[in-house]
Amino acid sequence: MRVVMLREFGPARNLLAAEAPDPVPGPDELVIDVEFVNITFVETQIRAGRPPHPAMAPALPAILGNGVGGTIAGTGTRVVSSTGGTGGYAERALVRADWPVPVPDGLPLDQATALLADGRTALALIEAAAVSPGETVLVEAAAGGVGSLLIQLARARGAHVIAAAGGPRKTAVTLDLGAGQAVDYTLGNWTDGIQADVVFDGVGGDVARQAAGTLRAGGRICVYGAASGSYGPGHEFPGVKSLYGVPVTAERSRELTAEALAAAAAGRLSPLIGQRFPLARAADAHAAIEARATVGKTLLMT
Repeated sequence: MRVVMLREFGPARNLLAAEAPDPVPGPDELVIDVEFVNITFVETQIRAGRPPHPAMAPALPAILGNGVGGTIAGTGTRVVSSTGGTGGYAERALVRADWPVPVPDGLPLDQATALLADGRTALALIEAAAVSPGETVLVEAAAGGVGSLLIQLARARGAHVIAAAGGPRKTAVTLDLGAGQAVDYTLGNWTDGIQADVVFDGVGGDVARQAAGTLRAGGRICVYGAASGSYGPGHEFPGVKSLYGVPVTAERSRELTAEALAAAAAGRLSPLIGQRFPLARAADAHAAIEARATVGKTLLMT
């Protein structure tokens, strides 16, 4: 089968198209014939040799990819599934038999794949923050996969959404998604005049610290990523509640994924798929993500 192999940590060009044997399932495993691969920002950090946590670095050579959409081999059943961390950048992926989540009828497989990681993350964040009607929610990286969903989910809860993104192209995208206001966090004093009840922080670093400074007393900052390379600690701000990560059980993770797929099938949630690359061009996809040239979700296609 065709795969993309990483033999040495480093730049995006280290992702190389290759051939590998088809996976052979064990008693509690199955094979998915992959159609779409869900790339996450964390995978670019892992490939570069700078994973958020050392345990996330795989033994090399490795096939990266923690999320796929396709059909269960021999059945035609459409599913999305995590892979356990590796093995996704391939025509066929081996997964545990209890991991795949069925894709509802009528929901295109590319949309389902785009929701696999980001959908469950966004739903868990909204729940953790307990967003209420009338509150002001500031979403960082709002034109990204998770951020674009947080805009929709916060609006559905009756919140006023301020979208923070980098550059005019991305801020325009967030307004199209329904944000009530958009600000460019690459500009100085971008937080002037903003008072928020909730901040969703997927950037970290200076952006997170500036965003946390907008919170009213009793506000909440939900930290779920560090695209800048470092986390932005909300605990430096008196009266602010910090929520780090979105700890959920494996069972709850599957439930949240199913909820996201059901919401999309019903037209209540729409993933933003900004760009697609053929499997063999995974290196180009990583390079585009690292250059901040992407919006929404980036998918590989087999």
